[in-house]
Amino acid sequence: MSGKLNKERYRSSVARLHEIFSGISKTVTDVSQWRCPYKNVEDRCTANFGCRNQDRSVPEGELYPCTGSDDLDYRPAWEE
Repeated sequence: MSGKLNKERYRSSVARLHEIFSGISKTVTDVSQWRCPYKNVEDRCTANFGCRNQDRSVPEGELYPCTGSDDLDYRPAWEE
């Protein structure tokens, strides 16, 4: 294998990575408009603070289930 950099292949790879990460970023932006940022994929709360949507009736050490509605717009909580 040659030690030379194939500039066109490099540019193509970077463009493909940009395309992939742009798609991920768009999905994150879309989801952040309707889903609490502290709710994980298992609908458990990962916040390190109290929230009225935490169901605290679980054994110590477990993440609290989130009882919040995904119909809420959480953006005002962190937007100015």
